[in-house]
Amino acid sequence: MSQTEISSATVPNGGKDAAGLLPIVLFCLIWSSAFAAAKIALPHCPPLLLLAARFLAAGSLMIGAAAWSGRLRWPDRTSLGKLVLLGPLNNAIYLGFSFSGMQTVSSAFGAVLISTNPLLVALLAAPVLGERLTTTKLAGLLLGLAGVAIVLRSRLSGAEDPHGTLLVIGGLLALVAGTVLFKKWKPAGDLWTGTAVQCLAGGVALLPVALATESLADIDLTPALAGAFAYLVVAVSIGAFWLWFRLLQTRTATEASALHFLMPPLGLLFGWMVFGEPVSLFDLVGIVPIAAGIALVTRG
Repeated sequence: MSQTEISSATVPNGGKDAAGLLPIVLFCLIWSSAFAAAKIALPHCPPLLLLAARFLAAGSLMIGAAAWSGRLRWPDRTSLGKLVLLGPLNNAIYLGFSFSGMQTVSSAFGAVLISTNPLLVALLAAPVLGERLTTTKLAGLLLGLAGVAIVLRSRLSGAEDPHGTLLVIGGLLALVAGTVLFKKWKPAGDLWTGTAVQCLAGGVALLPVALATESLADIDLTPALAGAFAYLVVAVSIGAFWLWFRLLQTRTATEASALHFLMPPLGLLFGWMVFGEPVSLFDLVGIVPIAAGIALVTRG
């Protein structure tokens, strides 16, 4: 049930606000924690094999859970075709290119590139979706991007690998296209099953590439890999992606994408908590323009 379907007669305004805020908080926390989980897993498994297995496992688990509970509802043929096309964009190409590119560029530089996602989505959503890009929203997007740069300024290296940079940009463009097309196409049917289909489509598209470019012999089955893989499958690919598409259903593409400005500072927080990576006080200053930018984009 969407938030707009909850009766105002049975839920006070404060309860409705809290219920609407909860999926946003969960999405931001889970999505930003994925970097820490991937950092644990990647020393034990090549990136594309890790991603392909993750997508296939997540999609299979979601389909199995829906069938077991008797709630499996396949979308119509047109929506199924749209979801199969969206899956590689939102999963395989986005993360496959991003992971591959970040092997040769700094993680901070990659994060800054990916964080231009809200700005690109807003520019594309104006002509494609008819979303108004007001001066206020544009100012908010630029503030958010400036905040990300402040947070990551000390981690940016002077010279970045051009090939790695192009790969990360390719992943970024796939995410932007996937976001805008999901809003434009509005695939019908159950969101849970739709998310599962996208995961499976992404895994099927990525698996041949992974097998052709990486070796199964490089996989080191350790408890660390098992734990990180389980988290990436259940929390991130199932939980965070389902929440992301739910947010896209209830908010404009520009508003939903603006939340991605929070990912770099939250990623630093998880790096500090899990790996003890240093975070300076000035890093936290960037949260101020990020918060102000998101507020400007989503006001009203």
